[in-house]
Amino acid sequence: MLTMGIDIGSRSSKCVILDDGQLLTYGTIETGPNITKTVEAVVDAAVHRRTGLWGEYRMPLPDVKVDRLKIEDMACIVATGYGRAVVPFAHHAITEITCHCRGAQWFVPGVSTVLDVGGQDSKGIRVGPMGEVADFVMNDKCAAGTGRFMEIVAEALHVPLSEIGPLSLHSTKVLPFSSTCAAFGRGAAVTLLKEGERKEDILAGLHEAIANRVMALVRKVGVADKFVISGGIGRNVGLVTKIEEKIDGLKVNLPQEPMIVGAVGAALIANDRAKKQASERG
Repeated sequence: MLTMGIDIGSRSSKCVILDDGQLLTYGTIETGPNITKTVEAVVDAAVHRRTGLWGEYRMPLPDVKVDRLKIEDMACIVATGYGRAVVPFAHHAITEITCHCRGAQWFVPGVSTVLDVGGQDSKGIRVGPMGEVADFVMNDKCAAGTGRFMEIVAEALHVPLSEIGPLSLHSTKVLPFSSTCAAFGRGAAVTLLKEGERKEDILAGLHEAIANRVMALVRKVGVADKFVISGGIGRNVGLVTKIEEKIDGLKVNLPQEPMIVGAVGAALIANDRAKKQASERG
C-alpha cells in the first residue's frame, strides 16, 4: 500500500512516498511563489528521485523503479507545512507540529524533544510516550531564530548557504553578533566584514546567536534525552555543533535526512488512515 506525505514549507518543499510504512522514495525542492506548481514539482522530484538544490541523498532507497508512480496510485495523501491547505489532491491536512512529532519518532524511537527550525519560524516540541504532541512552543513573530536569518547573512557574505556551517567551524574566535533581528542581520554582517573580520568568525557569531535563541525556545518545553533536530537546519553542522554545546552533556540525535522528517510523519499518518479505512471496509 502506497502513501504520500507532502510538506510545503515557506522555503523548501518535500515529498515522501512510503510502501507499507517503509521509505520508497523522496524529493526536495525550493518552494516557489506558485504553491500549486510547487506541489506538482515536488511530487515529480520524488518519483524521479531528485533533491533539487538541497544536496545529495542521505538515505538509502530501494532499488526499484518509481518514475511511473502517479497520484492515483496512493491509498492516502497527507499534506503538512504552511502550504498544506492548498495541496489540491491531499486527502487530509495535518499541522507540521504533529507531523514532525510522528516523523521524529520514526527516525529516533523514544524521542523526547524536537527542535524544528524552519525558514520563517521555529518550534520546540515535547513528545509524549506514544509519539504524540505533549507540549509545544513556537516563535513565528521574529525571523532571527530561523533559516531565513541564515540566508540573509549568507547572501551578505557571498557564501553559499550549504557552506556556512562548515566554514563557521574554522573560526578562531566567536564574534558577538550584535543584531538579534533578521532585518538588521545583513547590515551587522557587512559592518563586521568592513572592519576586517573574517567570514569564518562572523559566521561563528551568527550560529552562536541563533543557537542561543532557539535553545531558549526549546527549554520552555524541556530538553530531555533523545533530543532531535528536524528540518533543513539539521544539515548545518555549524549550528548543530553550537546547539550540542548548550544541552548539558546531551547529544543531538540527528535524523539521517532531517529535511524530510515532517513529510515522513505526514506519510506515516496517511498510512495509518489508509489501513483504518481498509479495515472498516472489511
